[in-house]
Amino acid sequence: MTAEPADAPPADPSPSGEAPAAPPARRRRWVLLLPLVIFLALAGLFYHQLFSGDPSALPSALIGRPAPVTELPGIDGLTRDGAPVPGLAATDFEGHVTVLNVWASWCVPCREEAPLLMRLAEDDRIRIVGLNYKDRPDNARAFLARYGDPYAATGADPSGRAGIEWGVYGVPETFVIDRNGVIAFKLVGAITAQNLETVLKPQIAKVLAAGS
Repeated sequence: MTAEPADAPPADPSPSGEAPAAPPARRRRWVLLLPLVIFLALAGLFYHQLFSGDPSALPSALIGRPAPVTELPGIDGLTRDGAPVPGLAATDFEGHVTVLNVWASWCVPCREEAPLLMRLAEDDRIRIVGLNYKDRPDNARAFLARYGDPYAATGADPSGRAGIEWGVYGVPETFVIDRNGVIAFKLVGAITAQNLETVLKPQIAKVLAAGS
């Protein structure tokens, strides 16, 4: 065997002259960490948009599309003037401007926005309906008895399936639907005194004007 000269450059680590591949253990670590990195990036974006002060920042694929076909029974045992309060039907979103509010008795922000919904219900140009999300009938009835019932109709969605069809991120959420049954706007999070005047009412007014 012939020895290399003392001043000879180090031998190529590979026949092609390329740097050696990363050790398999390091590659495996990156493969395992990649989903976590992607999740954290998406979670950070979601958090920033949700709490950036713009309640409409979270996108909705349903904006500009017909409202999902929604057939839900009313809340069991809920009555008004001695008659059962109706649930939701597909025809509820046609012929008038509708505000759909997704709520639940276990939702703390829903309690805070309840007086504002009662105030909004005084506007006879619009029809407010509710989607009671993953709730129990007795708890839902007690909530409405305590905080007021602004809804012309309320559909019970105990499984949350209708909420999925509406693309609900969480509770509460509020949708504005035009006279043709098309979703015009989505408010993520609770209605507040500020966004009621600066966001929700202007969006409702825009939809009302479009059909006048």
